[in-house]
Amino acid sequence: MNVTLSPLLIVEDDEVFARVLAKSLAQHGLEVRTAASGAAALALAAAQRFAAAVLDLKLENETSLALIPQLKSINPDMRILMLTGYASIQTAVEAIKLGATHYLPKPAGVSEILNALQSDQPNPELPVTDQPLSVDRLEWEHIQRVLAEHDGNISATARALHMHRRTLQRKLGKKPVKQ
Repeated sequence: MNVTLSPLLIVEDDEVFARVLAKSLAQHGLEVRTAASGAAALALAAAQRFAAAVLDLKLENETSLALIPQLKSINPDMRILMLTGYASIQTAVEAIKLGATHYLPKPAGVSEILNALQSDQPNPELPVTDQPLSVDRLEWEHIQRVLAEHDGNISATARALHMHRRTLQRKLGKKPVKQ
């Protein structure tokens, strides 16, 4: 499939990662712009029509989930890839329901990113692992689901989980457990 992905918007608050990703994508012939926040992304999208966007799920003080329908309202044809180091089943489902084209956990290579943005078809041949999720991963998934239910409010999430707020903050500060 030959899908136009240029110009492409990268929404990433890690300046170094955004610059490296933009440079790598530009080497594939794409015109790339970057934004470090949801507000900056919306301002760019209002000024220029982007064919695609790569969104980091966890921005400094916000989540980019709410950005998906806002970008889609500006350009309904925009292809959106959610790219995150904090992948969870809950956020993957929500991103797709909100209109993301695809969802990838970090680290992801440029070829994976381009393939995800160009792919329209689901993969019914996707291999299913023989291993169930670990207890640690299940805990991570549960915390992410409850956090999403409480709109990212850590104090409310800690109360719902019957956990001390600082304990929850420590758990959230760690990288997600591998599957």
